[in-house]
Amino acid sequence: MKKKEKWYVAAKKADFSAIAAKFGIDQVTARLIRNRGIIGMESIEEYLHGDLSSLHDPGLMKGGREAAELLADKIQSKKKIRIIGDYDIDGVCATYILYRAISACGGNVDYEIPDRMKDGYGLNKRLIAFACEEQVDTILTCDNGIAAIEEIAYAKEKGMTVIVTDHHEPLFVTADDAEEGQEREDPAVRIPMLHENRIYRLPAADIVVNPHQPGCLYPYKKLCGAAVAWKVVYMLYCLMGHTQAEADELLAFAGFATVGDVMDLDGENRILVKEGLKRLRRTKNPGMNALIRANNLEPAALTSYHIGFVLGPCINASGRLDTAKRSLRLLLSETEEEAEEIAAQLKELNDERKAMTEEAEKAACALIESDERYQKDRVLVIYLPECHESIAGIVAGRLRERYYKPTFVLTDAQAPVEDAENEPAESVADDAGAGEPGVSESGVVKGSGRSIEAYSMFEEMVKCQDLFLKFGGHPMAAGFSLEKNRVADMRRRLNENCTLTEDELAEKVSIDVAMPINYISSKVVEELSLLEPFGKGNEKPLFADTSLFVVSARILGKNKNVVKMRVQNRQGYTMDALLFGDPEPFQAYVRQKFGEKEVQNVFGGRSNRIHMDFTYYPSIDEYMGRTSLQLIIKNYR
Repeated sequence: MKKKEKWYVAAKKADFSAIAAKFGIDQVTARLIRNRGIIGMESIEEYLHGDLSSLHDPGLMKGGREAAELLADKIQSKKKIRIIGDYDIDGVCATYILYRAISACGGNVDYEIPDRMKDGYGLNKRLIAFACEEQVDTILTCDNGIAAIEEIAYAKEKGMTVIVTDHHEPLFVTADDAEEGQEREDPAVRIPMLHENRIYRLPAADIVVNPHQPGCLYPYKKLCGAAVAWKVVYMLYCLMGHTQAEADELLAFAGFATVGDVMDLDGENRILVKEGLKRLRRTKNPGMNALIRANNLEPAALTSYHIGFVLGPCINASGRLDTAKRSLRLLLSETEEEAEEIAAQLKELNDERKAMTEEAEKAACALIESDERYQKDRVLVIYLPECHESIAGIVAGRLRERYYKPTFVLTDAQAPVEDAENEPAESVADDAGAGEPGVSESGVVKGSGRSIEAYSMFEEMVKCQDLFLKFGGHPMAAGFSLEKNRVADMRRRLNENCTLTEDELAEKVSIDVAMPINYISSKVVEELSLLEPFGKGNEKPLFADTSLFVVSARILGKNKNVVKMRVQNRQGYTMDALLFGDPEPFQAYVRQKFGEKEVQNVFGGRSNRIHMDFTYYPSIDEYMGRTSLQLIIKNYR
């Protein structure tokens, strides 16, 4: 089942010749910049050459300055501070940034990272009780805490100071849907605030730092948790007499987390990643250097791709299959020997994670392809009881990419849901799970979701929040738990509430330039690096050429996951083209359009009649000292 796609060429207008002349770039590059919404010479200058001086004043972030002042007071008073982070790349990097900074300021500080299996996401009462037993004065959260209403109330009952730094959306209900009396003061929350027809519920922490909280004037809202933590550290260093250069050294990890947490690479995030990459390439951190070596990478050649698809997954792997503290210990390593040992362990864990993911993805696709009910659903809710719960989000992301539908992947909870009794699900009829393949009627399932641009996952879950024991997230991703006998109810209600149209369920393939392959040159390819770092919100440029004759094709790669083609345009210009990923969908599509015989001919290197349209990104292939131009295929039809 090939996902629906709608190809179109971006038609944004500008004086491309003037832009090209002013900045010394090709008009194609000028068009690419305009397509990314960059308007005006000053904005183009910042896009191409923006640096730390372009960042917003951290003092604009609501609660940020107060958090820094309170931390400075706690440090000077030698109060015990405990950082509680999260088990993903963002949480690990945020914890590292805060721990390094508070330690450098002389603070009495330690850290705790929840165990994904035992604790679940974020704060829980066990962690708070443990901190209380150890006479912790102040809990400082990072990349979590904004939704920990009851947990933070519990910490306050214990007499603890709580500072929340987070970047996730606060809990809210729409004013129209609010129950009578919901706006009244609740000791577990700050006074609920009405903002843009939403009633927000914030935890009753001493200070909350989160650009998404109502009333925050910080102009850029898309920061990851580590970047929010870095902003607080920046102000703390100013208060404690440390230099800006010292704060900037921690920037590499804020940039690293920005890519790893798949944040939009526009505006301030783009600068954080650009500047972070510069520092990452020359980092003196033994652990990061060891991880780079373990993956056979060259520090000077690191890009956002290597963070997102090589290094970052190694950091995440320990939180998925072991403990995120292992990744944090890597970053805190003092010796090369220790760093090398942990880096090798993380790479091994990530290799194991990749194998598990492939197996779960195949099982999910088999389920979807064999059941018409799933194919008709606009929101996929897939129950995979054997899937390791830590990779549910990765599998959901892959299914979202394959079918272009909002996707939730659920699996049997492999550990109790902490404090689930405090947020009980409502009782449902005994036959609520009827008709849901493989779902038994008892126990708890956990899940992760990944969304498409037109579907705000968190807002849709809020509409049926009574289903969940716990949930949280943002428009593009979410995590949750619920009673197993409510899986069918979740699937039904999400699909009943879904307003996605057929047009919105067709992936929009925005082509930057319809560029014949004979226009590609080494100069054009090299100039594309000016647009880096690439990632969500600043995607790699996409070009297209139509009716290319596929001269030949073959499957390559250790895992048979590359289709290498030789393609030719109408002018007789030929070039190699690579399509990465499972070759089966491509072969199935060609078989559907041209027949089995033509598939055998093209993969046998024989004459055939296959002509196709391709979107692509041009690259330079280097092999044994020789270079050649090639296409990296993204879409086909």
